[in-house]
Amino acid sequence: MSFSPLASAAFLSILVASPAAAQPQAVTIGVFSFGFSPRPIHLRAGQPVTITFVNQSSHGHDFTAREFFAASAISAGAAPGGKIPLAGNQTKSITLTPRAGTYPAHCSHFLHSSMGMTDQIVVN
Repeated sequence: MSFSPLASAAFLSILVASPAAAQPQAVTIGVFSFGFSPRPIHLRAGQPVTITFVNQSSHGHDFTAREFFAASAISAGAAPGGKIPLAGNQTKSITLTPRAGTYPAHCSHFLHSSMGMTDQIVVN
């Protein structure tokens, strides 16, 4: 199969002009007894992000943000019931595209939020 020089040039210009697939932003959230880091969490609306949750504690925790996960388009990983459950020293990641807004987050384990295990996700 052969192409005319004009067709070849047009095809080549399409390949060169096509942007590479955008890589998701990477954000790490530290989970520890009794808090999260960073505080607050800042994300960009409409931009894919891979969030990695690192439980730095030997005890189980979770990252619960029902409204945030419900408003986001999740492309990899899962947040069943709006939670990321983490066993002691466990790491989990989720890739999503967040919608603009301010969302509360907390650990749903007994008394953990009252001991300061709360956060806020700011997406703009």
